[in-house]
This record gives sequence, C-alpha cells and structure tokens, in this order.
Amino acid sequence: MQPAPRELFSYRKHWASRFGTAPFLPMSKEEMDALGWDSCDIIVVTGDAYVDHPSFGMAIIGRVLEAQGFRVGIIAQPDWRSAEDFARLGKPNLFFGITAGNMDSMVNRYTSDRRIRSDDAYTPAGAGGKRPDRSVIVYSQRVREAFNDVPIVIGGIEASLRRIAHFDYWSEKVRRSVLLDAKADLLVYGNGERQIVEIAHRLAKGQPIDQITDLRGTAFVRQATPEGWTEIDSTTIDEPGPLNPPIDPYAMNEAGSKAKTDAPACASKGEPTATKVVKFHRHVPTADRAQSVIRMPAFEAVRDDAVLYAHASRILHLESNPGNARALVQRHGNVDVWLNPPPIPLAMKEMDAIYELPYQRVPHPFYGEQKGANKIPAYEMIRFSIAIQRGCFGGCTFCSITEHEGRIIQNRSENSIIKEIETIRDTVPGFTGVISDLGGPTANMYRLACKSREIESACRRPSCVYPGICPNLNTNHTPLINLYRRARALPGVKKILIGSGVRYDLAVESPEYVKELVQHHVGGYLKIAPEAIGEGPLSKMMKPGVGTYYRFKELFEKYSKEAGKEQYLIPYFIAAHPGTTDEDMLELALWLKQNGYRADQVQAFLPSPMATATAMWHSGKNPLRKVTHSSEGVHIPKGLKVRRLHKAFLRWHDANNWPILREALRRMGRADLIGAGKHQLIPAWQPLGTGEAHEGRRMPNGARRTDGNESSGKTPQRFRTQHTGLKGVRLPKSK
Repeated sequence: MQPAPRELFSYRKHWASRFGTAPFLPMSKEEMDALGWDSCDIIVVTGDAYVDHPSFGMAIIGRVLEAQGFRVGIIAQPDWRSAEDFARLGKPNLFFGITAGNMDSMVNRYTSDRRIRSDDAYTPAGAGGKRPDRSVIVYSQRVREAFNDVPIVIGGIEASLRRIAHFDYWSEKVRRSVLLDAKADLLVYGNGERQIVEIAHRLAKGQPIDQITDLRGTAFVRQATPEGWTEIDSTTIDEPGPLNPPIDPYAMNEAGSKAKTDAPACASKGEPTATKVVKFHRHVPTADRAQSVIRMPAFEAVRDDAVLYAHASRILHLESNPGNARALVQRHGNVDVWLNPPPIPLAMKEMDAIYELPYQRVPHPFYGEQKGANKIPAYEMIRFSIAIQRGCFGGCTFCSITEHEGRIIQNRSENSIIKEIETIRDTVPGFTGVISDLGGPTANMYRLACKSREIESACRRPSCVYPGICPNLNTNHTPLINLYRRARALPGVKKILIGSGVRYDLAVESPEYVKELVQHHVGGYLKIAPEAIGEGPLSKMMKPGVGTYYRFKELFEKYSKEAGKEQYLIPYFIAAHPGTTDEDMLELALWLKQNGYRADQVQAFLPSPMATATAMWHSGKNPLRKVTHSSEGVHIPKGLKVRRLHKAFLRWHDANNWPILREALRRMGRADLIGAGKHQLIPAWQPLGTGEAHEGRRMPNGARRTDGNESSGKTPQRFRTQHTGLKGVRLPKSK
C-alpha cells in the first residue's frame, strides 16, 4: 500500500505570508518594490511566456508556493546569452526553480525530421527562437554564473524525462542524466507540487539541500549506496542475457582511477582495473522494500550496449507505480544518480485547492493587451479550457504522459470544476459562452480507477486497457456524464466542447457517454487517435485494434443521426513508428482512401526521451517483453527517405507525393495499385508543376499537430470537413 503523504496545504505558512497575495507574480524589481518585497524567496526560471493560468506550469508552481507563504518571482524566457538577465530579480533566499516550460525545448524547436520550427506557441506572436536548445541545462549554467551559491532545483517535463541516462534523438546518442549536465542540486520529476513545497519548507528551516535525499519524486547525486540499504541487481529482476562483449556493467572505479563519463566504467575482458564489486541480492523480503534500491546498468554500459539500454528502460517502467516502486540508482562515471520512488498522487481535495488558487487567467501585463503581435498562441488556445484530471493509464508506448504524470488518475471534484467554469464566465475577457475543453491528457478517464486499492498498489502492468480492458478497471462514465450535463446547464454557457482526445476503447463501454458526447459536445468533428490499423504497429504502440474504432464509429454515427447533426470523426495516425513496415503504411493508405479521409497534416514518430517506443527505436528490441540479445526484434523505419515515404502514404492524395509512392509500389510488387481505378491508390499520370516537393504542400501559419508523442499539451487543428457523399474528407483550410 502507498504510504500516507502529508496533505499539501497542511504546512505552517512561511513568515512572508504577511505580504499577502500578489496580483501577478513579479517579473521585475519594480513590481517587487510595489509589493513591499526586498527579495524573493524563490525564483522560477521558465522557457515560456508567463501566463497566470493553471494550464501553465510556472503559474501552478508559483501560486502553490505563494499559498505556502513564500515570495515567488518569475523570470520568463530570459536572454540566455549572458547571466545578466538571470539576476534581474536579485538573489533568492532559498533556491532557483528551473524549467524549460510546458514543452520539451527540443520538441518545441525541432520537427520529428529534425527541421527547425518557425514558431513557438508559448511566445508572443508565436515567435520562434526565444529559448535555447536543452533549456534546463543552459538556464542552470547561467544561474550558476549569476549566483554560484544558490541551490538549483530543476523540474518540468524536460527534466522529468531526462532523469536517467536517455536516448537523445536529436544527437542520435545516449546522454547522461540531465541532473549532471545541468549541475543542479535536485531534480523534481512528475507532478511537482508535493516535492517543491517540501523542499521550500525544509530549506526555509535551514536544512542544507544536499541533505534532502528522502523525498519521493526527486533525483539527486550521491557517491555510493548508504549503509542499511540493500542493492538489487536489475538483471536479476529481468535478465538481459549474455552481453557482447562480456563486461560487468556494475563495476565502479575507485576514486583514484581514471573514471571518465565519456568512457566505459568497466574495462573489456582481460584488461586489469581497480574495481569495487557490489554484492547484490536476488530476493528481498517485502518488509525491506523501503530500504532496497535497484541498481540499473551504468550510463557507460547503456551508452555502449543498446540491449542494456532497452533493459534499463523496461526496469524504469516496471518501477513506476507509486504503490510498489523501489528506488533506482544508476552509476555515471564515479557518482551515482539516485531516483527515489514516484510521488504519491494528489488527492481530490488537493487538486481542487491547486486549481482554485487566485490565478488571473491572463498573461502578465508585461506582454500588453492580447492583440496582434502580443498574442500568445498557447494562451489563446487554452484560455477557456479546464483541466478536470491528470494522469493516463493508457500506456501508449510513444507517449510520455505516463512517465511524467503517472498512470493513476488524479481528479478534481465536480463542484470545483463548475466553480472554475463560473469564474471563466464572469471574469475572463472575451468569453462568448463556449468552454473549449473539459479534459486532460485524455478526455474520458475522469474518476476511472482500479476497483481495488490493494490491487492497484501491487499492479505492474504498463497499461490498464491493453491488450484489453483490465477486469479490475472501473469504466463507469456516470460521473463524467453528470459533469457534462451540469456544466452545459449553467446560465451564460452556450456550449461545452471536448477538445481532449477521446479514448474510444473506453467510450464504447458506456454508450450513454458516447450519446452525451456526440449530441451535445462535438463541434462538427471529433478527433480520435487509432494511430495505425495493422496489428504489427498497434502491438508496439499498445493501442486497440481497428475493430474497436468501428464500434465507436457506429455509435458516433448513430447518435449524430438521432440528433440531426452532420458530424465527422477525424482519425489521427503516426507514420514511421517502430514496428511499422512499408506494407503496413500501404494498407493504411488504402484504408484512408476507401474511407474517404484526406489527411491535411501528418505526424511522424518522434522518439521522445524515456518513452518505451524510443527504447525500441534505439535498440531494435521490444522492451514490453523480457529483453535479451536474442529476444524479439522490432522493425525500425529509420532514415529520412523511409520516414518521408511513410508520411507520403498518409498523404496519398497529394500529387507531390505520387512519384515517391509510384517508386515504392513498384519496388513492393504492387504496381497494380497505380492507375485511375477506384481500387487503385494513385494515378499513373502526374499533374503539371507537381512532384518536386518531398512531402507536398504545407499550410502557411498552420498549427502543427502535437500530442503525448511530442511531450506536450494540445494545439489547435486547422482544417475543414467536407461531405463527399462517401465519408468525411479533410481538406486544407481556405485562406
């Protein structure tokens, strides 16, 4: 069972609470003076523009700390070319909190094909280039230059997904923990409220930050395993098989040896080295789990052996349930990176309190009125949306939500959500009566959980819905249906839309939910994400089969017809995902044509740090099962040419893609699909002036698709749906 955590708002407030609540957390010395502050207790540095809204991480953390009585300042999108901008608020009394923002800075900056993006939705006017690559590392370095003696705590999704050695897609190599590269004192991973509040109070009491080593949801550096702890060799939990070459990944060089982080920690066979051999235990009594730590293969070992990397990824995901996870440790050179177990999920009372803090729900006045060049696109998208839950138990391998927020759903109460809708209605400028979303990582996991807390605490399954819905999962959508109905009945609210993605394999378990959703909360189209239709890629994604999609589609069309509405499903698919062959993409292209879908924009798989699919991508192995050198291999569609082909299959209708598709069809022995017949994919002729662009037309100023695969929140979709007499067809939005 999970240990009972301290209630988030039960701490005695810090003495600075006497200053009261700031209208906005200050971004300048002038604002601090107006508040009567001589200094900040904590300064949050972020790669996003500061929007005082609970959809922005810096606002939530800042307001939570303020509610504890601390004075919190914000340095948003500082000029990282020097340390000057990082000193604008002076020296904080306790620590700097550093985050890249709501998105990973590399995902924010580069496409899945490593092209530089021209925009940044979290910056005024959507301007790109306002944050550095690997922002957490760069910001930490600049803070050290400005104030060398101030503790640094890193967090947010970028730090969270890089807490151990991780494959970095942009440099095509395994990088060490960001904790070391940033030279930070502590790393907070997952939902950070519990950790950051405890850290602040302990530092305020005078505890040195290097003594804070017992907090769940944190990572830190230590020299060796303390006395009283039992080390468990990760390979005794999940044996990776014989290594090639045969090395000992757990040998640790003595302090006087030539240990370097860019060289293997253990020498090859026959090469003498001074090592400290650790005694491991295969079986640890349940009573001793709290004092046991799993030693994962060292950074140098996973860097040099992709199979060991896949093994380490598998262990990390096995030890992700807060109810039974053990501490993890990984050697990096001559130090250990120690990961405490994940944080205990927030209770409903705590979630309500967090989202009911005094957010202004608008950008800081520094950015001026939200018009023209001052507009922050991400704010425009979420200003009328409401988060009703956190977490996701879907376990999709390409998605990083579970690694960050966990798979236990953390819910708000119905009353708290209704109160926020009323706040938006009464106070947010520009509200026209339409709530753009009641959701979270997934639209319809609100109040869903395991039927037994004991089973939930002991479970190690990576997904509650794959390969089928767990019989222990409560799939009752009644609380969500009641919430929808109460929300749409509020005076002054014309429409409640659902913008988050619907998990349709769960939705079909509740036809009443599908009816409520379709008849009252769909604005003409509904986005869902089959991601693929072939069993090969679906099994590597841990997504349901296409039969479930058809069952949902039948309900969707039935209830749309009953309501007299012409509405369409918009399915999303991922190109070039591990396990996907050219034949799989051809099958999908034919399915799209048969069903009348023309994708306006497509997404190629992006190997984000720590995702299970990224381990597949790097190793060519399947970490969903036991990993050995002889275990199941996974087909990996690598290379720009292959990725372009897979994206071209998704956009089979674009004449610019026809030359590459004809070449592929002939190579695959499917030249019979070239021609003008209805059963054929593309014609043999080429329209004049087309065929030169590799991926076809791109929408000017169009919002790209992002999802859990990109470690981010939601972004607007720009397309229109046209009825063709067959199915819904997606076409580019007219200028």
